[in-house]
Amino acid sequence: MSSPAPDLVLVGLCDGELDSMRHHPTFMTSKVGGQPDVPSRLLRHFPCCSRCASALVHVVQVYCPLEGSPYHRTLHLFACPGEACCGRSECWSVLRSQCLEADTTCRPRPQQEQPLSATDWCDSADDWGIEQQQGDDGWGENAMKQTKHETAQNGTKAEDPATVDVEMSSKLKELQLGPSENAPPCFCPYFISVVEESDLFGEDRELAHAHELLRDYEKREGIAVRELDCDEDGGGGQERYEKTKVKHGDAVFARFMKMISICPEQILRYYRGGKPLFISEPPANMPQVVSACASCGGPRTFELQLMPALVSLLRGESSELQLEFGTVLVYTCRSSCWTSGTNKAVEEFCYVQSDPDQQLFK
Repeated sequence: MSSPAPDLVLVGLCDGELDSMRHHPTFMTSKVGGQPDVPSRLLRHFPCCSRCASALVHVVQVYCPLEGSPYHRTLHLFACPGEACCGRSECWSVLRSQCLEADTTCRPRPQQEQPLSATDWCDSADDWGIEQQQGDDGWGENAMKQTKHETAQNGTKAEDPATVDVEMSSKLKELQLGPSENAPPCFCPYFISVVEESDLFGEDRELAHAHELLRDYEKREGIAVRELDCDEDGGGGQERYEKTKVKHGDAVFARFMKMISICPEQILRYYRGGKPLFISEPPANMPQVVSACASCGGPRTFELQLMPALVSLLRGESSELQLEFGTVLVYTCRSSCWTSGTNKAVEEFCYVQSDPDQQLFK
């Protein structure tokens, strides 16, 4: 997902389950769940919850290089699955990783990353640490001669190659591929596909379906949400909406539902530099709530948000591993600052809003 042109909104959709036995995602893969993938020079880091100190679980990985930038760029969102934590902004974390093309070649993992993981089984992985001899494939004639010579010197009988293969296969079956011991449990992984929001209006059938969903919503809530023209007298470009009586008393929520009615299944909305869709009334001092970049001190800008449809995908092997939220807004450094040679990701800012309807079930 590259940074779109101004006023171009990208929508993320679930694009099928990511099978770790068949697919080998990298930091250039946009996905839900799984373990975070980072460039080889960066340390894989799991932040902790500032409230309960538990390790945060990886929620979403978004590959989002900026137009005109030489850097690859990836955002990782983490959250605490604790029931009392997941709806709090301070219990979420977003990390930004960047690297140059020259940094994407395979290198030995840092000392902390010694345990094997599924990504070590790619074409660029090493040959089990066995050096090849010139004119030999590592398991060919020269290797077999060496084995027979050593066993003869020790007075033992050389094992049959077939027996060696069987023993090697049994040992391989005992290998447990997966995250290191320090990695927390993870959500089931899914690919994310990206479409332009404007493309969702392409077919009359889809547009008619969107209008039908909107009419059903308005009928159910007893409202008629209609955008009015922006002020032309220098009103700051703020949108105004017809003040109608909403059953749940939340016109912001009504607007949110209207905007996503064209594609209710969207799990992510990307609009760097644009305006977020609030699901409930934001704080009056929202510009002050969004802190400055901790790395360079510069301002942050809105980049993306997680949508309610994502909640149903966030399920782990344990029924206790799940999240509840309305929307999660991500703000990143406007200049996307990065220090060359660093091995740590930059922490950005996220703001969590709960779903107003959740209060009806508590």
